[in-house]
Amino acid sequence: MNDIREIRIDDFDYDLPDGKIAKHPLQQRDACKLLMRSAGGEVSTHIFNELPELLPDNAMLVYNNTRVINARLRFSKGGPGGASIEIFCLEPSRPSDYERCFASTESCDWVCFVGNSKRWKSGSLEMILNIGPEEVRLSAERVERMGNASIVRFSWNGGVSFSRIIEMAGEIPIPPYLNRSTEATDTTDYQTVFSHIEGSVAAPTAGLHFTEDLLARLDAGGIRRREVTLHVGAGTFQPVKTEDIGHHGMHSEFFAVSRQLINELSASDEKGYIVAVGTTSVRTLESLYHAGCLVYSGMWDGEVGQWYPYESNHPRLTVSQSMAALLEWLDRHGSDTFIGTTRLMIAPGYKYNVVKGMVTNFHQPRSTLLLLVCAMIGNDWKRVYEYALDQEYRFLSYGDACLFLS
Repeated sequence: MNDIREIRIDDFDYDLPDGKIAKHPLQQRDACKLLMRSAGGEVSTHIFNELPELLPDNAMLVYNNTRVINARLRFSKGGPGGASIEIFCLEPSRPSDYERCFASTESCDWVCFVGNSKRWKSGSLEMILNIGPEEVRLSAERVERMGNASIVRFSWNGGVSFSRIIEMAGEIPIPPYLNRSTEATDTTDYQTVFSHIEGSVAAPTAGLHFTEDLLARLDAGGIRRREVTLHVGAGTFQPVKTEDIGHHGMHSEFFAVSRQLINELSASDEKGYIVAVGTTSVRTLESLYHAGCLVYSGMWDGEVGQWYPYESNHPRLTVSQSMAALLEWLDRHGSDTFIGTTRLMIAPGYKYNVVKGMVTNFHQPRSTLLLLVCAMIGNDWKRVYEYALDQEYRFLSYGDACLFLS
């Protein structure tokens, strides 16, 4: 694992014609194709609604309950007809806690990307919103620049929450590789049926295939379902642009896991086969393990570093030992939820600790998500992706799904 940072991203490239990228989801979410790769390497085609019959009997399905916010706000500088300035909200800055920020009723600061930034050199931007009987004036002021992002202060009248403000003022930020504008249907299409914790700027797209009927069938089949939260950042869309992955900086993402699930995971080696729904759930569960190792070592500072799993000072605990350290931490702090951020890079050479299988979509060439898949199934990803392209699978966010078991 000493040379993991020298992995060349050219080895994770493949030809993805635009015609293979699904621009819209199927009308029936769980009717999409499901490519299954068994633990023995056998590849077969199924329909997604067959998932309850394909999972191991002792499976625990863990999915991300994050909800995509209307993160893209479009202002006109100087009023209607002025220069269009797009503000893309990434994560809260003041207050930094998501729940408190969404509950704010007068002002809050966000880390944002600003489109057409050169046309907004100073002053505030404004738009008028009609929320119920109130006419609400929303203002945006850039208070600080930080690299390619900015801190933007939003302020408004009317006593309504910021959650309600962006619901009315913004739009769902669909992935840029769809090469189209947001449509009204994306408001529902780009949310999972189990989303309820606001904060993501991108959907955990493997979860988009689930329906209420499918969830009921999973329950009836004895498959345990559990939730985690990871708020997906805009960095999830960014391909690796450096020659080797060692020079690619991973974006930081907020995650939260309940005491109840940590308790269950502490016995997962004996009592369950953990299948993560989506790469975001994979990163959450694996980050949770490494957070426990950091707590155990007295090194927890609130974030799992990008390369921590590969460092020589990692204690290499069992899952039970790591979860025990987290439970002790929760006891000391009087909390029932473990919260942190993660920059974890999962790449070939990584040893999965919690996750035994994953439900996921097909990912972009040269992406960290493809590296994560390769860490589980090795170079067999090439055969799997070639099979999917030959069999007319639909790729990326609104496309078809995979089930990988190890």
